[in-house]
Amino acid sequence: MARTKSSARWLKEHFTDTYVKQAQEAGYRSRAVYKLLEINERDRILRPGMTVVDLGAAPGGWSQVTASIVGSKGRVIALDILAMEPLPDVSFIQGDFTEQQALDALIEAMHGERAGLVMSDMAPNISGLRSVDQPRAMYLAELALEFARKVLAPGGDLLMKVFQGEGFDALRKDLLRSFKQVLVRKPASSRARSREVYLLARNYHD
Repeated sequence: MARTKSSARWLKEHFTDTYVKQAQEAGYRSRAVYKLLEINERDRILRPGMTVVDLGAAPGGWSQVTASIVGSKGRVIALDILAMEPLPDVSFIQGDFTEQQALDALIEAMHGERAGLVMSDMAPNISGLRSVDQPRAMYLAELALEFARKVLAPGGDLLMKVFQGEGFDALRKDLLRSFKQVLVRKPASSRARSREVYLLARNYHD
């Protein structure tokens, strides 16, 4: 099957991507690591001893970095619909976040603890049709927020990937109902042409 122009462009970008090369050289599982590292350097969302839930974790780059920062006294619980190779000090659950069974497994894995951070790099399978992709992405973001409200400790944070477009402003307003501050972050390693941004909601309160 012939490659489309968009897939050929993605392949060219991927194999000439500075962050891809850096990730490979550093032993990281994905270039997405640099998005989290940049946000953490600016906002200090990861601290030793924290309990962190990583949604949409595969192939494991964010969990890999997080486990190294929270250390042996912290916990990282990761979930993805895809399989993920094991990581030291990371508890992984394979399941569909949109299904109750996966949510129940996450809650059980937390053993009654509250999380200091919920982070989500989840995205739907992209069809290329914004009218289809945007609602799917917003649905995942809304589910992540609903989950965060159940498991975050007071003062905890939520970091999640979203796409600018329909529903974005409404989501920000919803976040402000439960968090003192909502910040928009566009890391340098996020491709400029992408509508992807990260919303960082800080200081959770009931």
